[in-house]
Amino acid sequence: MKTTSDEKYREQGGPAKTLIKVLGQNEHVKNIVEQCAVELSSTNVAFKNELTELGSSPGVELALEKNEAIENKVQEVSEKLSVVNTALQHEVLERLALAHQLADVMEQEVAARHAAFHDPLTGLPNRALFNDRLEHGLAQAKRHGWGLAVMFVDLDDFKIVNDVHGHHVGDAVLKTIAKRLTEIMRVDDTICRHGGDEFLCLLLEAQDKRAISTVAGKMINTIQVPCDSSADDPAIRPSIKASIGISIFPQDGTTAAALIKSADIAMYRAKRDKCGYSFTA
Repeated sequence: MKTTSDEKYREQGGPAKTLIKVLGQNEHVKNIVEQCAVELSSTNVAFKNELTELGSSPGVELALEKNEAIENKVQEVSEKLSVVNTALQHEVLERLALAHQLADVMEQEVAARHAAFHDPLTGLPNRALFNDRLEHGLAQAKRHGWGLAVMFVDLDDFKIVNDVHGHHVGDAVLKTIAKRLTEIMRVDDTICRHGGDEFLCLLLEAQDKRAISTVAGKMINTIQVPCDSSADDPAIRPSIKASIGISIFPQDGTTAAALIKSADIAMYRAKRDKCGYSFTA
């Protein structure tokens, strides 16, 4: 079982919390001991005053001697507790510093892992993560006899947006479309930015062409809604059309590479025929 960053933080923070609790208890004991030392000192002063007023008294002198010995021991214990508490305070600070350092490292590790498998512009999974999920999906499909579909999405004439309005508007359009596609995908499906103005979508347990066509139609309609892409000029609202190629496991390929290639070929057919989407066969 993998340990999360929060769990590792608690592993380091837990001992620190225990030390803080022990430190609080020690401080309480130290205060009691110091109070006892004060009370013993007051008692001894009273005994000394009594001896001064009444003269020598063997019983009082013996009691005073014992009390002073106890007072010295109590004072010694108080001093030792102070030393222990100081050490505990340093230990607590070191443990807390270590816990914060570890939490920072874990956050950096999570950020680095996310960066390695996600597109920096859209935040979508990148090719590496998509291929990993596709391979896993294929393994499950082969084991359970499921179907799955790969959809290759290309934004038609997207270059015009960059040329006419600038790359900042083009980037804003890509982010908007990525967000829209993510919102219409099922939780178990994956949409990734394949590169440039191309996206790949993995539909798990997809065997019915009619259901897949419904998804493709929804994607096309979602993509072509005008995008509010420029805060500087609200009038700039590009509307993008898409061409989608679809391949289905196992009839269009039994490997990740074969399915992506088949979907790519089907996408070019859809673009050529201006039909929105096309199946491999």
